[in-house]
Amino acid sequence: QPDDWVYFDPPYAPLSSTAHFTAYQADGFSAQDQARLRDVCLELSDAGVWIMVSNSDTDLIRELYARPPFRIHAVKARRNINSKAAGRGKIQELIITNY
Repeated sequence: QPDDWVYFDPPYAPLSSTAHFTAYQADGFSAQDQARLRDVCLELSDAGVWIMVSNSDTDLIRELYARPPFRIHAVKARRNINSKAAGRGKIQELIITNY
């Protein structure tokens, strides 16, 4: 309904060819799935719903949400899960909103 607020936290787009865990479902979460999510966000926005999406800072995600009504905000987020201690710490992620 208009003025509802929806937050999407999908499987993140892979940052590299080795960082690609998207197996929350049998077929994974592909670039096409990311585009379908963007389309759902457009439909909701057109219906007057406020949306927020979090995802990796990748070219794919930036391209999908590059046009209005979307606004892209880069934020630093702490990640403590990594097999190598040097790989832990803050990384840049994206918060996408239509407001």
